[in-house]
This record gives sequence, C-alpha cells and structure tokens, in this order.
Amino acid sequence: MIAAALVYMIYAGVTQSAVYFVTPSELGSAPVAGKAYRLGGMVERGSLRWEPSTLSLTFALSDGKASVPVRHKGAPPDLFGEGRGAVVEGSWTPEGYFRATHIMAKHSEEYKAPHDTNEASIKELMRTLSGGSR
Repeated sequence: MIAAALVYMIYAGVTQSAVYFVTPSELGSAPVAGKAYRLGGMVERGSLRWEPSTLSLTFALSDGKASVPVRHKGAPPDLFGEGRGAVVEGSWTPEGYFRATHIMAKHSEEYKAPHDTNEASIKELMRTLSGGSR
C-alpha cells in the first residue's frame, strides 16, 4: 500500500510539473471559445505591437503551418520578442483571437555571452594587470 502511494505521488508530481501546450495548427483545427489552453509557438516577425500607455500587447504565434493572433494586457517578459519561442496561457475568444492571461518566454538552454565590440586588446589587459600606464 505504501509503495502504491509513493508511485502515485511521483506520477502526480511529474505530470503536474510538465508544461503541455497545443500548437497553432492544433488549436486552429477546432478551437473551443472560453476553454483554457496553453498555446506554444514562435512569435512571428513583424507581428509584435506594444502600447506601453495601455499595457496592450498583440502578436501572432506560429508553428510554421498556422498562425494565431494573440492579445495580452500587461508587460511582456524580458526574454519575449519576435522570432523567439513563447507559451501563452489563456482562452480562445468568439471574436477569433487568443486572449492570453500569462506569457512564458522560451529560451535556449545554451548560454552564449554577448559579443562586446569594445573589447580591450591583450596589451591593454596586460597593462592594467601590471598596474603600469605604458
């Protein structure tokens, strides 16, 4: 009995922590107005509109086959932008757009340092290390 409870707890923990989402193609086949969805895709280039005075954010999510218009009230996450992945939570509206209540920006798991165009030369670095002003 204890083993069964332990197995259930592990299963419930794994399934609750996983983030499942539908793609724009899957949503487009039979959207149900008012039903809660997680929708994932890439933010289409040229679709992002941000109005800071009203906190109105509109964009389109695409999976390469279909595109879904999305509207959100609130500031976008830091890593959110055109050409980047995102998962939004919300619902489909009868007006034909996805009303997002939450946006999660997806990012690469590989870190790459930004390239600094003002990099110091080796001579300059050595000069600062030696304390000299050569």
